[in-house]
Amino acid sequence: MQNFAPIALFVYNRPQHTIRTIKCLQQNFLAEESRLFVFSDAARKGDEARVLEVREIIKNIEGFKSVEVIERERNYGLANSIIEGVTRLNSEYGRVIVFEDDLMSSPYTLQYFNEALKKYEAESKVMHICAYMYPLKGAAKLPQTFFYRASGSWGWATWQRAWNFFEPDIDKLMAQFDSQKINDFSIDRTMNFWKQMNEFKHGKNNSWAIRWYASIFLNKGLTLNVASSLIENIGHDGSGVHSGKNNMYAVNISDKPVTEFPDVIEEHQEAYAQIRDFLKHRKGNLWQRIVRFAREKF
Repeated sequence: MQNFAPIALFVYNRPQHTIRTIKCLQQNFLAEESRLFVFSDAARKGDEARVLEVREIIKNIEGFKSVEVIERERNYGLANSIIEGVTRLNSEYGRVIVFEDDLMSSPYTLQYFNEALKKYEAESKVMHICAYMYPLKGAAKLPQTFFYRASGSWGWATWQRAWNFFEPDIDKLMAQFDSQKINDFSIDRTMNFWKQMNEFKHGKNNSWAIRWYASIFLNKGLTLNVASSLIENIGHDGSGVHSGKNNMYAVNISDKPVTEFPDVIEEHQEAYAQIRDFLKHRKGNLWQRIVRFAREKF
């Protein structure tokens, strides 16, 4: 019998999001053969009631090979909770699939992760597997899966061999960048990845994800991606730690299994161009930006 990768689910204080995320995971074809580990962070002041509500929900999860709930006794914060949980499961199982509490998945998402984890297990250049993809206009022209440089945090997987390269020290990371690397890291300066690095350095965010992407990038790693998203993030309703109210990243989840994976391990140039174009124009024209700003603020 195949041994499938463990699933790490990180939850906090959003009971309705958590219910939807779990329901989708339960409907995955490999759910009953997968181990689920639910990491529940302890409450910050004012969040106690909702954290307790979430903890009641996760006590009764069924539909998986096994379920282990880890209730933090102190507040780790999202970044530290994810780093610790991913490190633990990678150490125990050699690989891990990672979800947060605001991700709806396709029934084929776990299948995609497990097949990719197996196929690229010994390929050192492949460091990360993504299940979310932006709503690309030309997705139909791309292969089902392709390699790209940037990592995504909305449903992902990795191996111990890759996670060993994770560098949490922002100063060590930033010291390795020059102007050209900053440009390449930022997808020809269409995405604010370098800004996120600087904001972390100055205490304006606490992102594990930007440090993980920087670790991958500096080690010349690649990420596997799908052309049609297997994940939808439902956290852009103002409820998330790092998410405002917007719909620029909204997608329709693919209802088809992934059956094709690239054998050549190099960045797909057409996919890169499409992603760069999406990022460049994702905020829309001036009127669209004004409307979105008003929605986020009011």
